[in-house]
Amino acid sequence: MRDNTQENFSNYPEEVLNLIKNEKYYGRMNDPVSSSYLKGPCGDAMEFYLVIEKDKITEIKYYTEGCHATRACAAMAAKLAEGKTIKEALSISAGEVIARLKGLPDDHLHCSILSVSTLYRAIADYLLKA
Repeated sequence: MRDNTQENFSNYPEEVLNLIKNEKYYGRMNDPVSSSYLKGPCGDAMEFYLVIEKDKITEIKYYTEGCHATRACAAMAAKLAEGKTIKEALSISAGEVIARLKGLPDDHLHCSILSVSTLYRAIADYLLKA
């Protein structure tokens, strides 16, 4: 896993920094309805946990020890998915995550794909159990 202590925070806009620091969506969940794990080509691993009631995502958490961009993308994907129906959450794209994280460095755009792919996998876990 990466050593994030050397990462330069000045590359990130304030909105992204606030998202990284916000713990609302960060952490693991003990009894999720569904979950997923993916490891990206950069080596960062990501997990998503969902509670789904009446086809709506009522609670969502992510966990990663990846870089700040990975964490920001996961937090944005979680923010976009919370309160959405399964169908609406499946419409969230990596492009939308990038657009919402204005100023995400170009060398970290792949983090948005990792976050959305992990979210989709958690939704698939739910759909396959139904």
